[in-house]
Amino acid sequence: MKIKLTNVFVDDQEAALKFYTDILGFEKKQDFPVGQFKWLTVVSPEEPEGTELLLEPSENSAARKFKKSIFEQGIAAAAFAVDDIQAEYERLKGLGIEFSMEPTEMGSTRVALFDDTCGNLLQIYQV
Repeated sequence: MKIKLTNVFVDDQEAALKFYTDILGFEKKQDFPVGQFKWLTVVSPEEPEGTELLLEPSENSAARKFKKSIFEQGIAAAAFAVDDIQAEYERLKGLGIEFSMEPTEMGSTRVALFDDTCGNLLQIYQV
């Protein structure tokens, strides 16, 4: 069994695509219509055949409630591994990203938490 696809719920697929590609540096993998929305995925340029992140519309009322609730509780919708968390933190801050938690030691891992501008908190971490 392998993890090949996961998702984050987003308010606006085009705005999310711009953020996840222009700011985070992911690459668009799939983009095709599915009803009134799109099947829109991004991947890491470091692993172009790796796990895809689906930028899924949060039009469903249950999705909106879930997303709002975990955001308010400070829970990340997704976590991304980085090689140098301090450098990535500085890069993202320089691009105007707002962090709710600066790089913080948690056992053998350092984590930071920020707003993706699409209704989610995201975590970067370095082991």
